[in-house]
Amino acid sequence: MSAPNVRCDARQSMEMDMQVLKTFLAASAMLAAGAGSSGQPARADGRAVVVLDNAKVRVLKTTGAALAGVAHGPGVVVPIEDGPTRKKGEAYWAAGKESSGSDPGPLVFVEPKPFTTGAPTSRMGSKPGDAPFVGMSFKTLFENETVTAIRARMDVSAREGLHTHASDTIVVHLSGGAIEDTANGTTRVNRWKPGDVELESRGSSHSARNVGEAIDVVLVALKR
Repeated sequence: MSAPNVRCDARQSMEMDMQVLKTFLAASAMLAAGAGSSGQPARADGRAVVVLDNAKVRVLKTTGAALAGVAHGPGVVVPIEDGPTRKKGEAYWAAGKESSGSDPGPLVFVEPKPFTTGAPTSRMGSKPGDAPFVGMSFKTLFENETVTAIRARMDVSAREGLHTHASDTIVVHLSGGAIEDTANGTTRVNRWKPGDVELESRGSSHSARNVGEAIDVVLVALKR
């Protein structure tokens, strides 16, 4: 007489296990969707998403309409879509909230953190555009005491020779694309989407080759 109850308990246990699995998979998907392109977890910060936050810089993905409502200091605004007054990639320096996000569309905001006192940092390495390259171009958009902002392009099959970064450089991808990177004897292909952000750390060394369509980026090199 107890067999039906045993079958019922087994079925209920299986249903509970399936529900736990579904919950786990849903949570995993949410975490994956919130991962910043810099490789660090993204997190909400008011009406923005923080995709990179370390001792030197904070990078937000937001919109011009929302940026005014987010606490921030001076920084670089990089529109990632064409707007009514600025084109995609026309980066500019915003000294305060009143000058940030003049276009309402999506943007990346690169906020250098205040300098700290201490010993001078080493400047070993090369600046963007100094390494040997083929099929690439670099155009300085603006420069101040805090950053240098550069518009860069890798044509199809473009190559950049082995180089060491002299500064921490934020790369804001405008077009997306596929770049083959070789560093420390390891080669891998990184695939980027428009609006993705990556950090090229000072002192890191690599070579690069475009293995897809032409790639457009904005480079924000920190001066510290």
